[in-house]
Amino acid sequence: MSGLLKLRARARVPAADVRRALTDAAALRVWLAEHAEVDLPRSYAFWGRYTPEGGVPRQRLLHADDRTLRFAWRIGGEETTVEIVLTPEGPHSTIIALTQSHVPDWSQVVAQAGPRSVLATFWSLSIANLVDFLEGREPTPKCDFSTPRMAEQVVIAAPPDDVFASLLDPEQVRRWFSCSLEVDPREGGRWAMGGGGPETAAEIVDLRPGRRMDLDWGPFVSSWELEGSGGRTRFTFTHSGFDDEDPPYAGWAGWLSGVAELRRFHETCSGPVWLQSDIPGMPEDILVLPGR
Repeated sequence: MSGLLKLRARARVPAADVRRALTDAAALRVWLAEHAEVDLPRSYAFWGRYTPEGGVPRQRLLHADDRTLRFAWRIGGEETTVEIVLTPEGPHSTIIALTQSHVPDWSQVVAQAGPRSVLATFWSLSIANLVDFLEGREPTPKCDFSTPRMAEQVVIAAPPDDVFASLLDPEQVRRWFSCSLEVDPREGGRWAMGGGGPETAAEIVDLRPGRRMDLDWGPFVSSWELEGSGGRTRFTFTHSGFDDEDPPYAGWAGWLSGVAELRRFHETCSGPVWLQSDIPGMPEDILVLPGR
């Protein structure tokens, strides 16, 4: 089954700046895609290794004005419709609302069932990077759909002990990842998001306070390594142990979007960007957001 993906986020910049970032090809190549071409009102396209099924452009522009961008995107054998609407909240704040049709339901996303199963986390990471780009911050690394390699590194402007605590403390996780957390902080203990169902629960298989944590999700293992210097943390995160012929791109993009929020949590006072994140069929207890 499939339905309508609904995402809403806040950018603390004027709507005109958001529209410019959405429709300027050079900007798109920073926060969204490897390649982009825009010629309004005739065409709008992005493709390359950071786009699912990105070997060639697959978008067709349907409508563009000062507040709305709408395009068809053929992916996974289905023509989907993406609409992005900008609503000014004031002179220096804009709500970005994105919908996309024909997005698989939660069970298919968890099962990585086809190329459209990555769309929810693809857009979550992309919008997080859009907001960081608009606010003058370095975007988080994108998901590379051309390789099974899943290893990235960012520098967070906070000490390792603070960053590590924010990976284990349920209240802090709720604030940066917008989800509830149940955790038994020991090797062999449980780290479970939302309602703690099997698809959102992992076993802690390596725990070195302030330095490293490994989570075994069954199909793959997530590893977080922290090294500090001068009040900053080099945060390295990987996924390993999966079938290289079927990389867990949806989960990887989701964790990358989480890293974007982890950086924001430690480096800004503006709070999470997210107001709504609705994947068709997603259990109500996964996320803690105003729009759910």
